[in-house]
Amino acid sequence: MKINNPLFQADMPDPDIIRAGACFYMVSTTMYHMPGAPILRSEDLAHWEIVSYICREIADNEIYRMENGRHAYAKGQWATSLMRYRDRFYACFVCHDMKKTYLFSTDDIEKSGWDKTEIDGVFHDMSFLCWQDRLYLVYGNGQIRIVELKEDVSGIVEGTDRVLLQTPTEGMRLCCEGCRAYVKDGRIYLLFIDWPADTTGEAGKRREVCYRLEDLSGAFERRTILYDDMWIPGRGIAQGPLFDDGKGNWYAVMFQDSGAVGRVPFLMNVEWKDGWPVLGKDGKVPETLEVPFEEKQTEEIIQSDSFDHSENRLKNVWQWNHNPDNEAWSFTERTGCLRLKNRMRARELFEARNTLTQRVKAPYSEFLVRLDCGGMEDGDYAGLCVLVERYGQIGVRQKEGRRRIVMRRRKGERAPFAVAGKGMEELKGWYALEEIEAPLETDNVWLKVIFRLDSWGSGEETAEFLYSPDGENYVPLGGSLPLFYSLSLFVGARIGIFSYNEERDRGGCADFCGFTFRDEEFISPQE
Repeated sequence: MKINNPLFQADMPDPDIIRAGACFYMVSTTMYHMPGAPILRSEDLAHWEIVSYICREIADNEIYRMENGRHAYAKGQWATSLMRYRDRFYACFVCHDMKKTYLFSTDDIEKSGWDKTEIDGVFHDMSFLCWQDRLYLVYGNGQIRIVELKEDVSGIVEGTDRVLLQTPTEGMRLCCEGCRAYVKDGRIYLLFIDWPADTTGEAGKRREVCYRLEDLSGAFERRTILYDDMWIPGRGIAQGPLFDDGKGNWYAVMFQDSGAVGRVPFLMNVEWKDGWPVLGKDGKVPETLEVPFEEKQTEEIIQSDSFDHSENRLKNVWQWNHNPDNEAWSFTERTGCLRLKNRMRARELFEARNTLTQRVKAPYSEFLVRLDCGGMEDGDYAGLCVLVERYGQIGVRQKEGRRRIVMRRRKGERAPFAVAGKGMEELKGWYALEEIEAPLETDNVWLKVIFRLDSWGSGEETAEFLYSPDGENYVPLGGSLPLFYSLSLFVGARIGIFSYNEERDRGGCADFCGFTFRDEEFISPQE
């Protein structure tokens, strides 16, 4: 069977992959979106579906409830390591806002909500390592450290944390991090991403390097095993796992920064030569590759949703922006609709709880939903949004008993890193807000957002906002919104369904019906 790269045309960063029997399981980073740490399953390496989440929430506190100006944007769950050990599954990730490392375990990888153990301290970008029947975490940035885990994987062994090795720092834009650790043929292999600075005549790009050790003394050999940017010059493909298929074949999955859509993974063959892993084909990531599997179709990672559900349970493709207020949403209060109830005042989109999100897909994504405004009250604002740093949203706002279509967007030059790095309050001061209004005469309106991401970050990427009073004839509102990826959020652009009250803590409700996703643009025969 032939597989085309990239493996996903959507945000799926920091992958780790293990095999259990005939199934492959992948974990990825979703930061502050909850439930967190999605587990994806595949039987052919081409088709993947989300089957579970490691945690339903990281913590129930002001940060994850977005109270008193606190939030976890650009933080949350980072770079999870996945392991199967003694017939149990384990996962580990750090959370910088909580200053903790979290260990999870389960006997069923396809069950959401694993058992959790909290460890004080941040073991940044760690990887499990099993060496001579003892378990370790290998972690760090530049200075790579190692700490031993207790035999029952319930925490760390005090007094075992130490420096394992030092990676180059001079002339580096990014020192080694993103560890993936393996043992093969009696040797230890530590894989990292790094990023050399520009030199005369050559622009640096991210690359994958491998450290080979005979033991844990710290003595090592080092090689660059992948240094390729494929179709986006300057954006090296790196950081990810090695794994085998049980048939003697080895593979790697590494990701690439790909503009507003996010960080997308690429699959490649791995050969072992002279005791070293050799990734790709002649040192390059292949556009296509053959794998020895029969095709096994799965559900997609982005989906339409009728919202016609008999219980208040989300499809696995959905995630909330931060922890939801579970008393403020429902499928069962009105059949065939997602009802969002406004129970906390929000000044703007990034303060709003219960914004329900999905990824977007390059090169084209179109999302459509019908909004019934009959339950809205003064101060309520509800609709579809584009979750990026310079965001946009289209929906219905009610004031003084009157409703109007409102497209709101941030305007202004892109915030420099010195501003974006200071957080959401600084960004509010940097960007101006623009609003464009249109009249609304009915209780129902159809809202549509179209993403055009065909440049993969090498040119203009945009979102368009449209509405229709009848579900057939759509009117654009506000013009195209330029999109870009930003470390202030640290995830790719997302579509969101939002509802909040701008004036008071308690408002009305908004009913959303018939959410539709399309990844191909419809062109009428007349066009």
